[in-house]
Amino acid sequence: MSEEVAAEILTTHILELARDGRRLDGRGPDDYREISVEPGFVTTADGSALVRFGDTAVLCGVKLEPGKPFPDTPNAGVLTTNAELVPLSSPTFEPGPPHPRAIEVSRVVDRSIRAAETIDLKKLCVTPGEKCWTCFVDIHVLDHAGNLIDAAQLAALTALTHATLPAKRFGIAESDSPLEVNHYPVEVTFCRLGDAIVVDPSRDEERAAQGRITVATDEQGNVVAMQKGLIGAFSPDDLRDVVERAFKHGERMRAIARGGGT
Repeated sequence: MSEEVAAEILTTHILELARDGRRLDGRGPDDYREISVEPGFVTTADGSALVRFGDTAVLCGVKLEPGKPFPDTPNAGVLTTNAELVPLSSPTFEPGPPHPRAIEVSRVVDRSIRAAETIDLKKLCVTPGEKCWTCFVDIHVLDHAGNLIDAAQLAALTALTHATLPAKRFGIAESDSPLEVNHYPVEVTFCRLGDAIVVDPSRDEERAAQGRITVATDEQGNVVAMQKGLIGAFSPDDLRDVVERAFKHGERMRAIARGGGT
């Protein structure tokens, strides 16, 4: 049996299960895989977290260094988000230029952090027009078993929440201080499998999906960002449903990001 035929059979089976409200791994349509978070995973970073959604593993490290503000925002610090899909994490990832999926992950995570004003960039200004803090958020996908966006966002949020501003190290202040986090955006991703819409898609479900949508919410009851993927459509009723579900899942994951653990 060829790989294409095997993939087609698997897709058909996944869609048949979804039609009956079931999933390949035994979860219900609105069930996440087991989530674990380890803040402070990288001791040399100013903030870090290893996040696992089932077999999906994403590591995020935060580094804060003095830099120069952009000319159009002289009173604000700089935030830069980057995602790397480690070739060992999936047979489909190869060394070389950034993979399109890595670009998507970094942009979607960056968008939610900025839109929610997770950190106040103005407070990262040291001397207007001359010196500011540059916050690097580096995301590394270690094992791709589906739903990279949610895992990457939770890793980034946890790393920022537990980050330290190394002011003493760079001679900017007499002591270091925690990085101030104002808001806690969480992204929740759904995919369409026929008429069913399931949360936290596995890799096999992503291959079978007709559409994908990510909803980012914050602790104040705001939808701060959305991202649509694949070609399948979502009706207004579908959007209302996934937004309601995203808020429910967001509350649990915000608590995880703040406290670490599961």
